[in-house]
Amino acid sequence: MQSVEVAASWPVGNVAVAVVTPDGVAGSLGDQQRVFPLASVTKLLTSYAVLVAVEEGAVEWDQPAGPEGSTVRHLIAHTAGYAFDEAEVQAAPGTRRIYSNAGFDVLASFVGEACEMPFATYLHEAVFAPLGMSSSALTGSAGAGAESCAADLALFAAELLSPRLVSAELVAEATSVVFPGLNGVLPGYGMQKPNDWGLGFEIRDSKSPHWTGLSFSPRTFGHFGQSGTFLWVDPEISAACVALTDLRFGPWAVEAWTPFSDGVRAELVSRRA
Repeated sequence: MQSVEVAASWPVGNVAVAVVTPDGVAGSLGDQQRVFPLASVTKLLTSYAVLVAVEEGAVEWDQPAGPEGSTVRHLIAHTAGYAFDEAEVQAAPGTRRIYSNAGFDVLASFVGEACEMPFATYLHEAVFAPLGMSSSALTGSAGAGAESCAADLALFAAELLSPRLVSAELVAEATSVVFPGLNGVLPGYGMQKPNDWGLGFEIRDSKSPHWTGLSFSPRTFGHFGQSGTFLWVDPEISAACVALTDLRFGPWAVEAWTPFSDGVRAELVSRRA
């Protein structure tokens, strides 16, 4: 894909990109096997393991977890009330969208206990192993401590497009807005009113500014990471894109990612016209 080549001009040392459709990888750039830290793209992998646990009946969405009045659903949707990086309660559950790494760590511990194994082990057995993601591992926080390569994340993106580890209905639920209407800060992009989120998946909706393209459907979901990484899925065109870099998120990413993603989407749409 010609649009993918634009990423070669980004001011980074190393970059790997993969565009995924139901037919497979439609375009790529860079070393697909190079392992990068994912930062908060980790949350997509953690969330998918939670979906597996829910599908297996090990945990339930409305099971109490976290602070008083909070549930598994609150934790995964950033509405349990925890602060960003510590388990300090700043709001009553369900009243604010406070993006929280701490909440994801509490969530992972809860799921690990329910499944009677460390969460990193469960993530490997529930997601990485069955999808063949042999270069992926959770080496730190369940909210921001995974590492992976573009080839592995392309396999994960394909799973999001056509689920086989969990039901399509469960993925549809996870990628729809939960606790609608809550305002909150989208890290790196400021206050969003509302700051819509699914069950671990950030929902594009009408957010502006946003890290995906201007042309993307409101149903687009995914996540970006402060390590200079992102993964988006636009269900309207049945396509996904993974981008991994070795330069931390900053003004360069704000400037580069949106036109890049718009270009990728436009080329995919034009191919099908």
